[in-house]
Amino acid sequence: MTLTDEDLIAQMAQGQQDALRELHERYAPYLYSMGRRMLHDPTDTESCVQDAFLNAWRAAVRFDRRLASAKTWLVTIAHRRFLQALRDRPDTSLAIEDWDSPTRSPDQADKVMAERAMGILSDPERHLVELAYYRGHSHAEVADLTGLPLGTVKTRLRAALARMKTHLETRHLGGE
Repeated sequence: MTLTDEDLIAQMAQGQQDALRELHERYAPYLYSMGRRMLHDPTDTESCVQDAFLNAWRAAVRFDRRLASAKTWLVTIAHRRFLQALRDRPDTSLAIEDWDSPTRSPDQADKVMAERAMGILSDPERHLVELAYYRGHSHAEVADLTGLPLGTVKTRLRAALARMKTHLETRHLGGE
């Protein structure tokens, strides 16, 4: 019987290292691909992915499957770690063509779905999402970069992410 990701996290909370090993096997390639896209450095990416799993191990007792899926929870932990790595760098500014170059992803379906979800956004929405989630800028930094009020940036990002989520859920339920 194959355990769900959520069951594995529950086992991790009980100190079962095999559960961590299984979750790592399932998600390390996905997180590594995400990190390479953001960090562009294999060593930094590998270190951040390992840190993310260590953080997941430590936080497993606080995981609540009613609030998020295991995948969402892991991606959030890893994304925060990647952002911290970007912030720790002296200068992380990259031209869009440098950070958005195609990368080979272990899970092409997820990549295609994310690109399609980004495709439904207007150019201004896409720009905000790119600044916040691909370039690693805080909401305040996005506000400074775009000249928009902080509240407007937060509202527009929230709306853009909600539209993307709805699009992905509709596509997933529709069988595409």
